[in-house]
Amino acid sequence: MEDADVVVLWGSNARETHPIFFHHVLKAVRNGARLIVVDPRRTQTAAFADLWLPLDVGSDIVLAHAMAHEIIAAGLVHEDFVARATTGYPELAAAVAEWSPERAEAITRVPAHLVRAAAHAYATAPMAQLCWTLGITEHRSGVDNVLALINLALLTGHVGRWGSGLSPLRGQNNVQGGGDMGALPNRLPGFQDVADPAARAAAEGVWGAPVPPEPGLNLSEMFEAMEHGTLRAVYVVGENPALSEADVTRTRALLDGLDHLVVQDLYLTRTAEMADVVLPATAAWCEAEGTVTNSERRVQRVRAAVRAPEGARDDLAILCAVARRLGADIGEPDAEAMFTEMTRVSPSHRGMTYARIEALGGIQWPCVSPTRLEPSFLHGRLWADDPDERGRLAPFSVVEWVPPADPLSDEFPIRLTTGRRLDSYNTGVQSRRFRSPLRRAETIDLSPADVEALGLVDGERVRVVSRRGAVEAPVRVDDGLRPGLAFMTMHFSDDVDTNVLTIDATDPKSGTAEFKATAIRVERAGAP
Repeated sequence: MEDADVVVLWGSNARETHPIFFHHVLKAVRNGARLIVVDPRRTQTAAFADLWLPLDVGSDIVLAHAMAHEIIAAGLVHEDFVARATTGYPELAAAVAEWSPERAEAITRVPAHLVRAAAHAYATAPMAQLCWTLGITEHRSGVDNVLALINLALLTGHVGRWGSGLSPLRGQNNVQGGGDMGALPNRLPGFQDVADPAARAAAEGVWGAPVPPEPGLNLSEMFEAMEHGTLRAVYVVGENPALSEADVTRTRALLDGLDHLVVQDLYLTRTAEMADVVLPATAAWCEAEGTVTNSERRVQRVRAAVRAPEGARDDLAILCAVARRLGADIGEPDAEAMFTEMTRVSPSHRGMTYARIEALGGIQWPCVSPTRLEPSFLHGRLWADDPDERGRLAPFSVVEWVPPADPLSDEFPIRLTTGRRLDSYNTGVQSRRFRSPLRRAETIDLSPADVEALGLVDGERVRVVSRRGAVEAPVRVDDGLRPGLAFMTMHFSDDVDTNVLTIDATDPKSGTAEFKATAIRVERAGAP
């Protein structure tokens, strides 16, 4: 990151939501890099940018298509890389031909000259990074949004090389590790497809138990199954869906209607308050032994630094005890024994041991050999001269833009988007339990023009209404918002239940809800 010539942060307020990562971005800027920020709000991150593209919420695909159009029209395509490493270029070129920057401006509201400037800066940079986070993925077209960004990197060859790459910024440490371990309904450890007979056979050989070939349910599908009465019991570990899910009124009703709800967590969360059984866990990172995997795919050791409170038990010990009560005695393995077992199942981790991780200060996967390390760049193979070394080519994706599922109207004229703030985190399970001079209460942030038009004053308490429900919150005037755009977080759920407002329309490919695009109106709640 620090050596990049251009850094694009798309849908990411990294200054507040990934502050450690953003230090590396600032080092790149101090080294001469240009920073391009794509965000509906003029965030603290956008304040550092050379170019800020203030797109309308939910128009990311249109903007990406317009940039691709300009890259092709201006002759800026990395033709050698496209020819050697990709498939589907003619189809993509045909699809974006109609999306000129001028046509895109009518939908995105980003001036055409800014689209061209961003496209030229990104395409002509010797090294460029393109990063995104929940601002891209928490839409009903989240997967297609990402595919549209990948198209830009493939057009310009900004992938698989030092200083160039595609970087999804994870929401917290070890999100990557959770996926690596198979915490997905259709994957085994190492991202192996559960439908692959060879992968299942290898896992069955280690576990001594059959692995079903059918994928399980993702979170959205679980709630659909609760609604249909086919899912009657749920075991929640380290998650707080009674606050974090979209249309949380529906979520709570479904959780409340279960025959049995078990919650295993660090604190008595809002979800745990609804549970039939609560299992207190030593879930804090400073209480745990094991490994975490960062966004570079680097597996690193963590060690317990403090003793857990009386009565709390290690997550692994709890799971093994539950398994024993269910008739499957898997012993009492420690974290290292579990890691060793995992390396027998996941080819990507086969060459790793605790001793080797500690000796090297961390190891990136894939690591298939106990004696050598693989190249650092996962997609560096695409630059190989030998077609056999290149392996499977990178496909361009033709994706279509769809507007947000919750339309604006005369009754609901303001677009609410949600996100995080620097001083708190997610539903506040950890970050709301200590005193901080930075913290402030939740607000609804509105543009100066909207505050004036509604006859409000800064700090006045208002009623925020969507098609699903209403909450009350004080107004905060934010100069970084354009008229018609509002912002809230879900950190302060004990004060303001933001997800009462949000829509649970989901991306059919990922199951992620469209948290980022809710239609609302704002009403005066009482005297100023």
